[in-house]
Amino acid sequence: MKFFAGALTLTLLLSCFMTAQTPTSAISTSYTAVTAYDPARDAAKDVDSAVAEASRTGRRVMVEIGGKWCIWCTYFDKFFETNADLREVRDRNFVTVKVNFSPENKNEAVISRYGKAPGYPHIFILDSNGKLLQSQDTSALEQGRGYSKEAVQKFLSDWAPKKS
Repeated sequence: MKFFAGALTLTLLLSCFMTAQTPTSAISTSYTAVTAYDPARDAAKDVDSAVAEASRTGRRVMVEIGGKWCIWCTYFDKFFETNADLREVRDRNFVTVKVNFSPENKNEAVISRYGKAPGYPHIFILDSNGKLLQSQDTSALEQGRGYSKEAVQKFLSDWAPKKS
């Protein structure tokens, strides 16, 4: 009986220790990233959820406006697929949410919160409270038929949350 009580106590102590050592970012949440342009999604809810996740994790929000019809949106996705180092920097510092703009759903109410998108893709950077920090025309990040690694790296660095 003493062995059982001792083993139970040790198990509870180890369990408490392991829980206390779990970083906040490793605790699962109900947040699901929006990684595709989908006219059927509720963009307002998606952005609000991304802001809540950014607030919880100390990141900013990168709202990407575009659509499946947009070749430069596809190039931007492929850019991050092939540049794992910049994808890691993006994901460490930003909660990314894609907002569809197409004839099926222009999401004008959500997009108008932050201003106009003169071209696509267009990026809005929000702080962890949802306040607009930057409206970015992605043509400034382009190089040839793709994106400049240096320009995207500078953009991510310039708008990442400042660590104190």
